[in-house]
Amino acid sequence: MSIENLKTYDPFAEADEEGGQTIQTQEYIHIRIQQRNGRKTLTTVQGIPTKFDLKKILKVVKKHFACNGTIISDEDSKGMGEVIQLQGDQRTKIKEFLTDETEGLALDEKTIKVHGF
Repeated sequence: MSIENLKTYDPFAEADEEGGQTIQTQEYIHIRIQQRNGRKTLTTVQGIPTKFDLKKILKVVKKHFACNGTIISDEDSKGMGEVIQLQGDQRTKIKEFLTDETEGLALDEKTIKVHGF
């Protein structure tokens, strides 16, 4: 009599051995809002393609939106890469900037996900 059901089986082990085929081919840009103290908020933009220079994007965004911001390197904790952090609720403005073809980055609107309340 053998007890087969007590053996552990990892359903994702095969995908890891094959080179990670479970990874999505389409990368999304996530725009989130975080509550700070009282009415203060932070807007974070994550997943901007590496072909763009984040420092130049931040400089233009800060000037157009009249807000302050910074670039946070978050690779060590969650693997999110570099994240742009802006003061205030800038979700709609940053989405318009990312999709604008004349003054923005001309990215596809389908790849941008806006999160928040």
